[in-house]
Amino acid sequence: MKLIDIYIQEVIRRLPEKMRTDIALELRSTIEDMLPSNYMEEDVKHVLNQLGSPAVLASGYKDQPMHLIGPRYFDVYLSLLKMILPIAAVISFIIMIAQNVIGYSGDEAILNVVFTIIGKGIGVIIEVGIQVFFLLTATFAIIERLDKDKEQQPLTASLGKWTADDLENIAYIPKKKAISKFEVFGSLMWTAIWATLYFYANKLLGVYKGDGERLDFVIPALNHDVLLQYWPIVVIIIGLEITFAIYKLLKEQWTERMAICNTVLQIITTIVFIIILTNPNLMSEAFIEYMATAFTITKEQFNMWGVGGGISIFIIGAVVNAYDGFKKSKIR
Repeated sequence: MKLIDIYIQEVIRRLPEKMRTDIALELRSTIEDMLPSNYMEEDVKHVLNQLGSPAVLASGYKDQPMHLIGPRYFDVYLSLLKMILPIAAVISFIIMIAQNVIGYSGDEAILNVVFTIIGKGIGVIIEVGIQVFFLLTATFAIIERLDKDKEQQPLTASLGKWTADDLENIAYIPKKKAISKFEVFGSLMWTAIWATLYFYANKLLGVYKGDGERLDFVIPALNHDVLLQYWPIVVIIIGLEITFAIYKLLKEQWTERMAICNTVLQIITTIVFIIILTNPNLMSEAFIEYMATAFTITKEQFNMWGVGGGISIFIIGAVVNAYDGFKKSKIR
C-alpha cells in the first residue's frame, strides 16, 4: 500500500545511505506483522500512528544524539538548511564573480584572474555556508529553548503535529525520479557560469598567448557590443532558469508539467541563442582571421563552421535535456 511505502520513505530519507536498505526491509516487516490479514487503509493508519512520526523513528536508528536542536524542531531545521544553503552559496558566488570581472583592468594575466576567482569562490562559499549554518542553528536553538511544551511530537514542515493522514499529502518519489539538491545547485552554478561568460566575453573568451610564465588575453572572440544588444532577453532567460531551479527544489521530483516547462525553456533558450549566433557581426574580425589562418581555411569557412557548430551544440543539448526530463517524469 502506498501509505506504507511513503512512511518508509519518510523514515529512511533521514538516515545515512548505508543504513537505508536494511532499515527499510526491517521496518516493512514490522509494519506487516502489526497489520491484520485483510487490512484496510484505516488499519494501516492505526499501525503507523502507533509507530509515530518518521522523524522520531529515524532518530532512534541514528547513533548521534540531537542535543542542541531536539526532535521537535530538528526535521524542519534540517529541511530549511538544505534549501537555503545552496541558494545563498550560488548567489554569493555570482556576485563575487561579477565583482572580480568588473574590476579586471587587463594588467594581470587572465590565468591568474581565473585562479583568483576560483580561490575566492571557494572561500566565499565556505564563509556563506558558515554564516547560514550559524544563523539558522542559533534561531532554532532559541526557539527550542523558548518552547515550554516539551512533550509534543516533532513538528512537520507545516509546523503541526504529525499523524498518518500527513502521508496522504506526500507523493511517493522513486529514486530515479527524485531531484537532488546537488542537481539544483548544479543548475544554478551552470547559469552563473554561462551568464558570466556572456556578459564578460570580451575579457574571458578569445585567444591567449603566453611565454611560459605569463598568459595574456590578446584577441577577443566575440564583439561585446553585439552581445549587449540582446541583454534584455538574456536577463529574462537567466531569471527563468533561476526560477525553474527553485521550482525543482520545491517539487523534489520530475513531473509531466515540469518536463513541459523544461522543454519550453529549452526551446526559448535555443531560439534566442541561435538568433545571437547567426548575427554576422558576432565574432570579431581579428579572431576570425587568426583562427582561419591557424586552421588554413578561409574566413567564410571558419565563420560557417563556428556558427554551425554552436547551433548544433545548442540543439543537441536542448533535445537531450528535454528528453531526459520527460523520461524521468514517466517513472512510476
